[in-house]
Amino acid sequence: MKPAIAKRWTLAFAFALGNFLGNLVSPFAGIYELAFMPLMNFVGGLLAYGVARAFKRNYLVAGLVYAAVIGLSVSWMLHVVFNIPLEVLVPLLIASEEAVMIIGAAVFYLVERRWKWYQ
Repeated sequence: MKPAIAKRWTLAFAFALGNFLGNLVSPFAGIYELAFMPLMNFVGGLLAYGVARAFKRNYLVAGLVYAAVIGLSVSWMLHVVFNIPLEVLVPLLIASEEAVMIIGAAVFYLVERRWKWYQ
């Protein structure tokens, strides 16, 4: 869903709220899960929207930017909480986030061919 931020900046609020609500049931719920990650979802969403605007509101660009922000944020959080080396976390988490965003962008391109959902 996150590549959709390319078309609507207001989705940043939805993604942050969804992250917060989803993390309420996490066994690790705390300041990182309930404040830091929702904030990073909001910031990442706004950044992805801004960069995507420069590329004609491109889903792929938005997804790649968003994935980088979330991948780095989760890496930092896991490093602080569990002392896992960043050089292990960063490439793995960014790669997995980017893969999911590429698939999501492709889905949105297909949807948009039939329906301009953002109008």
